[in-house]
Amino acid sequence: MSHQRIEVDVLVVGSGPVGATFARTLVEGGRGVMMVDAGPQLSSRPGEHLKNHFAYQHSHERFGGLVSGHLHPLSVPAAEPAEPGRLISLDAGVATYAVGGMATHWTGVTPRHHPAVELSDAFTAAEWNRLYDDAEALLHTGTDLTADAVSHRIVLDALASEYRELPEAYGVRHLPMAARRRADNPRLVRWTGTDTVLGPLADGGRDDFVLREQHLCRRLVPSADGGRIEYAEIEDHRDWRTLRVVAETYVLAGGAVLTPQLLYASGIRPPALGRYLTEQPVAFCQVVLGDDLVARVTADERFTDRVAAHRASRPADPLPIPVDDADPNVWIPVSADRPWHCQIHRDLPYADLVPNREIDKRLVVDLRWFGLVDPRPENRVRFSDTEQDVFGLPRPGFEFSLGERDRERQHRMMADLRRAAAALGSYLPGSEPRFIVPTLPLHIAGTTRMGTDADTSVVDPGSRVWGVENLYLGGNGLIPTPNASNPTLTSVAMALRAARGILGTEHPSSAERRADERPGLLVPR
Repeated sequence: MSHQRIEVDVLVVGSGPVGATFARTLVEGGRGVMMVDAGPQLSSRPGEHLKNHFAYQHSHERFGGLVSGHLHPLSVPAAEPAEPGRLISLDAGVATYAVGGMATHWTGVTPRHHPAVELSDAFTAAEWNRLYDDAEALLHTGTDLTADAVSHRIVLDALASEYRELPEAYGVRHLPMAARRRADNPRLVRWTGTDTVLGPLADGGRDDFVLREQHLCRRLVPSADGGRIEYAEIEDHRDWRTLRVVAETYVLAGGAVLTPQLLYASGIRPPALGRYLTEQPVAFCQVVLGDDLVARVTADERFTDRVAAHRASRPADPLPIPVDDADPNVWIPVSADRPWHCQIHRDLPYADLVPNREIDKRLVVDLRWFGLVDPRPENRVRFSDTEQDVFGLPRPGFEFSLGERDRERQHRMMADLRRAAAALGSYLPGSEPRFIVPTLPLHIAGTTRMGTDADTSVVDPGSRVWGVENLYLGGNGLIPTPNASNPTLTSVAMALRAARGILGTEHPSSAERRADERPGLLVPR
């Protein structure tokens, strides 16, 4: 390979929503940013959600086939078969190597974490609220994407009737989604991707921002005392050369597995690296809406005009639900008594699901209940010193199990899933309730956790790696707490705070001012 030296204010490794949040905030603050991603750019606008293409707007199965080609296994499955009745396994975990990362195909679900059950106390409640407001604006989060759809309303009403005991703030609600309907054709949705978060940076032609696809950051090179990063070694897989990128500030935002992998490959190995891993057990089923719910559609005055238009255009259709009706997106939030997150919607099919062609898809809804687990240091992603992944970096493997409290919560969660399903209809044959092996989504967190103790965390409350003055991290790996809700909104909020801290526009907390400044934690190589 040929070699080239590049100097830049900030190097951002990873081009998902979190990396894009850092990039946009820092550029708007006057810094020059170079962003790199090991994967290719799959769309004309960098990191655009692939479901924005017309062909995939209304076909989960076709879109799922597109996504599967961009997924890479993270680890080698265990040689021994999983124990019977296992509630969760990470052996089938995958990563997305593409500009935009998981935001090229994510569902866009962006709830706020519960202030007592899920949120870290690293920030005050008022600060979390301000950060959440800004993160929702950046991601285009709203709750009205399908609020008027027929199937959405009948699902929401049925569940609201079933769960009358829940307080309003934690009852059945519209699911927060990072998406907006297109003004030129409201039948179509523009899903948020990295290009949305980048905003004007996605249009290109700027001197203060460059995004380079198929550029693999192989390692960071620390100074002799480990107190700062001197340069990053990056392989350009398009022109097959090595870049030495010298920056004032380095930001790693490659995800909860690939970020600690790069730190490990760089010899930066604090005690908590990869540990305290959490993942959300997922209980799943599909339900065929009951005849009683469907019958209510015709009599419901809210739908009179739509049902009449549908009958006129399709008189032979036995269903009163218009064929272009939007999917339901219904939510029951996490609460203290119910520490699980509930989504009723339609999403990518799991690999072992066989489409049932005999049931009209307008009648089928997916129920996904996400649980939480307690962070424990023995739950971790580890990296091999002898085996490498396809990119030549240390191969990851997982050591993960549930504690007794975790198991008790998941069994309560499964019972609640069955309760909700019974209120909606009958199980779709072949999709009865079960715990699924996490593939998509992966909501791994905790592997580069934030904290105030360098022995039990990887970054301080400003997202800076302990003892390394110019290295910052972003992503779900920083979340140090149990969590059941989708984590992207929280990670974007944390990235906003960190980027503003780099710019000096956020005041550090007292905990940050007391941050341990001991030398960087290195392992001889």
